[in-house]
Amino acid sequence: MRDVLVVVDMQRDFVNGALGTAEACAIVPAVTERVKSFEGKVIFTRDTHTADYLQSREGGLLPVEHCLRGTPGWEIIDELRPFCTEVIGKPTFGSVVLGERLRELDGEERIGCITLIGVCTDICVISNAMLLRAFLPETPIAVEAACCAGVTPESHDTALKAMGACQFRII
Repeated sequence: MRDVLVVVDMQRDFVNGALGTAEACAIVPAVTERVKSFEGKVIFTRDTHTADYLQSREGGLLPVEHCLRGTPGWEIIDELRPFCTEVIGKPTFGSVVLGERLRELDGEERIGCITLIGVCTDICVISNAMLLRAFLPETPIAVEAACCAGVTPESHDTALKAMGACQFRII
């Protein structure tokens, strides 16, 4: 059995760029240490938009260009880039490709636990947690609160409570 760590959207635009927050900056050391010390498979997700983002449904509701493919803000932060052996791009909050990839890995060797860390707790972390639960309903899934940051501290806490209510282990 192997464990999997999913590092959600630790990109420049979400840490200290267009949509960055002090809370996202504050978790960088803990996230970096968690990735360095993790004994298992590490998969990163990368929010990926195109130049027409502002014309998309999401862009109409969040009119801030961010994570445009090929821009500096799209890149995984420097501290984590050396550990990026597998990166899954995603055009929206949750990634079906991530779900398919983890189901494939589980078929090769049973996954003991999936742990999610990263940003934003209240958007992409919760979306991917819910999606992974649908793909692997019997696999334990945890969210490491100290290695996550939300849009606001309040929305971070709300997302953690919602995930706890949905039987995710909050650590």
